Amino acid sequence: MIVGFPSAQILDVTGPLEVFSTASRFLPIPRYATQLVSVDGGSVVSTSGLAFATDPIEQVTGDIDTLVVSGGRDMDVAAADTKLVDNVRRLAARSRRVTSVCSGAFLLAAAGVLDGRRATTHWAECADLERDYPEVAVEPDAIYVQDGNVWTSAGVTAGIDLALALVADDHGRKAAATVARRLVVYLRRSGGQAQFSAVLAAQSANDEPIRDLLAWIPDNLTADLSIPAMAQRTHLSERQFSRVFKGEVGITPAEHVEAVRMEAACRLLETTLLGMEEIARKCGFGTPETMNRAFRRRLNTTPGDHRHHFGPT
Repeated sequence: MIVGFPSAQILDVTGPLEVFSTASRFLPIPRYATQLVSVDGGSVVSTSGLAFATDPIEQVTGDIDTLVVSGGRDMDVAAADTKLVDNVRRLAARSRRVTSVCSGAFLLAAAGVLDGRRATTHWAECADLERDYPEVAVEPDAIYVQDGNVWTSAGVTAGIDLALALVADDHGRKAAATVARRLVVYLRRSGGQAQFSAVLAAQSANDEPIRDLLAWIPDNLTADLSIPAMAQRTHLSERQFSRVFKGEVGITPAEHVEAVRMEAACRLLETTLLGMEEIARKCGFGTPETMNRAFRRRLNTTPGDHRHHFGPT
């Protein structure tokens, strides 16, 4: 069951819906029966202007297998809608599994479902969730978080990652991999959402020298990416460079460089059979030991374990 509301993000709804639909069509499993609901039922207009049909949420009775709460643009309005929050709380209590996509975590938090639990939401809204609901342990870098029977996911397309994880939870990783191949998406994206926001920072930085540097880094991971070298490349003093970079990107230059190197290493581990020494060299880590320490620190795993779980078979 998927909960929507006016100004819901359409991909928060259709992403999981398509995963469940694809699983039902291409796997030898019982079909996922899906239902979309909203407070008043009827046609609901999403943030993109595309409308989707829903049933009234108060008409839902009986047990629910999986509850999916979508996010959207006006979450402050949605979280203040007493009727919506009360019904989310009611449905969550009768669901085997409760989930949210993107800012839908705010609705679960308003309903008290996330009290004392670990959770995540869109990277740009993690600080707001932590501030507004201090009883929630927010994990800002996760693509999705499972705490008991409650699953929360990061921004927008992470709803697809979450739904694939739910299919794997129901029918095994092989079944989820089949769905992922049909949809031409990764079964599980490497790293966390902070990595993706770091890589995408090149598109959003306002300072042109910093933006040019951010676009250059991924193609030059074996270059000298020390602060002095990058400061010289942007024609700034080291102190000014560090200050401007963090202001534009939100993390330090060293954190960004490591994030991009981690992303590159994960891709090579997942898609090639290159040795650890060559991957470490290509990604700028220098040695496998340095790469191993970065994996343990950022992903709480090792390159070998990452390849074992997500690499080519």
